[in-house]
Amino acid sequence: MTTPRPETLAKLTPVLTRRWISPDAWRIGTYEKLDGYAALRKALKAHPDDLIQLIKDSGLRGRGGAGFPTGLKWGFIPQGDGKPHYLVVNADEGEPGTCKDLPLMTHDPHALVEGVIIASYAIRANRAYIYIRGEAVHAARRLRNAVAEAQAKGYLGRNILGTGFDLELVVHSGAGAYICGEETALLDSLEGFRGQPRLRPPFPATHGLYASPTVVNNVGTIASVPYIVLGGVDWWKTMGTEKSSGPMIYSLSGRIVNPGQFECGLGVTLRELIELAGGMQPGHQLRFWTPGGSSTPLLTAEHLDVPLDFEGVAAAGSILGTTATQIFSDQDCPVYATYRWLEFYHHESCGKCTPCREGNYWMVRVYRRILAGQGTHEDLDTLLDTCDNILGRSFCGLGDGATSSVTSSLQYFKQDYLDYIEGRTAPKLSDKQLVGAH
Repeated sequence: MTTPRPETLAKLTPVLTRRWISPDAWRIGTYEKLDGYAALRKALKAHPDDLIQLIKDSGLRGRGGAGFPTGLKWGFIPQGDGKPHYLVVNADEGEPGTCKDLPLMTHDPHALVEGVIIASYAIRANRAYIYIRGEAVHAARRLRNAVAEAQAKGYLGRNILGTGFDLELVVHSGAGAYICGEETALLDSLEGFRGQPRLRPPFPATHGLYASPTVVNNVGTIASVPYIVLGGVDWWKTMGTEKSSGPMIYSLSGRIVNPGQFECGLGVTLRELIELAGGMQPGHQLRFWTPGGSSTPLLTAEHLDVPLDFEGVAAAGSILGTTATQIFSDQDCPVYATYRWLEFYHHESCGKCTPCREGNYWMVRVYRRILAGQGTHEDLDTLLDTCDNILGRSFCGLGDGATSSVTSSLQYFKQDYLDYIEGRTAPKLSDKQLVGAH
């Protein structure tokens, strides 16, 4: 186990995670003692347009994967249109390796609730929803308790803190479909329909929930808002980089000594994160890793010092995504890891579009052949050709993301594929697992 150096420990910036270790941190009494709802009182004294400008000035970008500027998204909502406005929080965290929102909602649910109230006030919404993954039962229970506590204290409901602002907040549990992490599929599910992505345009900013102006933001994005309101833009920008400001929760899993959540300013490197996590497990050397979950292209040990911000990761050929950093060693097989991820995408494809529905189905079968020692050199061309027909041709970005591990693993680890095909690596799958693979 590696003991982090003082300069590496200084990379930690506990902002969203600072209350997590407090006793009963999920209760409103603890939350209020630790600056809870102070930002709301301050925000309600400001004009909504000033709050939108504050978020724009802070440089806050979406924490759900795309990194879109939050203030800009809020500013897209048309004002004075006579329609109801809605805020929807995407808490449908379901991608392999992604696990930053669940502990935030479990340990500090009031931070999300307070952020929802401030954001709703800014966009002039009187009804808000938190759409949480169906399997996240404990987090949903904590959120519903937090909503009830906030309502009892006058932070939610009618005439909040005597300002005349009304807000109803609903915690809605989904049915466990990965596709509902895509914002328009989430909206369809929230309306009671089957969760499938919508054609865009029109966009949610003008035709979202119930065909009304809607902002959809990730849990981490909305939970950051109270800190910006209370601390100010200058303080927020002391963390992160010029174009990627603020802290980010990095979820480290895999072949490290201490897996967990590490909140650092955007731009920290994997080398520093591994050091914070106690180093690689004994006998393991870093070989490949995902910077933002299974839908982001793989990176290798050569990318240890890439700044983990939106621009730095993109320059290295990947995507920051949800900062779900899955770490694999020289004892792990990139071909098998990609196969397991593809099985997930094949299973979770909503089936609306042919490229994703059929492409992932057939790629899983090609991988089974390769891993059973029955693959051919032509299979590699088939995989790349299939990815080419999925990427940019799927109805939504989730189909595109399914191709990331395939193309990147072939880019960096083609020899591993050839070793299975040419018999140098023993098969990982048996003939019984080859049903339907031909």
